[in-house]
Amino acid sequence: MDNSGKEKEAMQLMAEADKKVKSSGSFLGGMFGGNHKVEDACEMYARAANMFKMAKNWSAAGSAFCQAARLHMQMQNKLDSATSFVDAGNAYKKADPQEAINCLNAAIDIYTDMGRFTIAAKHHMTIAEIYESELVDIEKAIAHYEQAADYYKGEESNSSANKCLLKVGSYSAQLEQYPKAIEIYEQVATSTMDNPLLKYNAKEYFWKAALCHFIVDELNAKLAIEKYEGMFPAFSDSRECKLLKKLLEAHEEQNSEAFTEAVKEFDSISRLDQWQTTMLLRIKKTIQGDAGDLK
Repeated sequence: MDNSGKEKEAMQLMAEADKKVKSSGSFLGGMFGGNHKVEDACEMYARAANMFKMAKNWSAAGSAFCQAARLHMQMQNKLDSATSFVDAGNAYKKADPQEAINCLNAAIDIYTDMGRFTIAAKHHMTIAEIYESELVDIEKAIAHYEQAADYYKGEESNSSANKCLLKVGSYSAQLEQYPKAIEIYEQVATSTMDNPLLKYNAKEYFWKAALCHFIVDELNAKLAIEKYEGMFPAFSDSRECKLLKKLLEAHEEQNSEAFTEAVKEFDSISRLDQWQTTMLLRIKKTIQGDAGDLK
């Protein structure tokens, strides 16, 4: 379907809306229904934005939603302003990731001011995802996941908070910030192990914490595994715990072949993901004379 006519129509609406805004600011315009004109302009900007979306002109759609957001703010319609900034952010996501972040941050400021922390947290997560996939700035992604987790925790949305924290843990370990990653994995494991629906996941988080310990120090890993077995007896019977013990033994003996064999055997039944493979390679590299692969 040809939507090129929509873009033309959208531009005409934008021009009309601009005129209404200008006339509402004049002395006579202010006397004769200035606020109505601003409300009409808001509606026109939003309609124009949706037409730009149909024509797939994402930047123009984002800009039109922003205009509507600013006018809503001028009229103290905070919720409408925040909604328009989010619409602008969603449009910009397809064309200008940095501008999308700016709009979402503007919405977050309004939501936090209104005490709407759960929705603010959701938008912090969206910003974190843009930093992850579009702008590839992991440090900034971590900061927004942490902020989202804080807001979720404050609103007692613990499973959403944990979801954000696990992202922080994963990236912290990749950036070699192991103490931070360990703290997060232990915290999430402890909060899930008493939950009948989530306790199965606790062993995965203890396993990840143990891997981070292992990279830092072999003795630390040994003590951590003993601690986790005491806290969560089901961890002792897990394949992950059995693998960790084999790896500790191989590491003590500085036997890189035994290390690789144990990993291969585990991987043949439970596939290791990219993160786990990276951590295991980092541990293996601490064995003297190791070639640094898992083949």
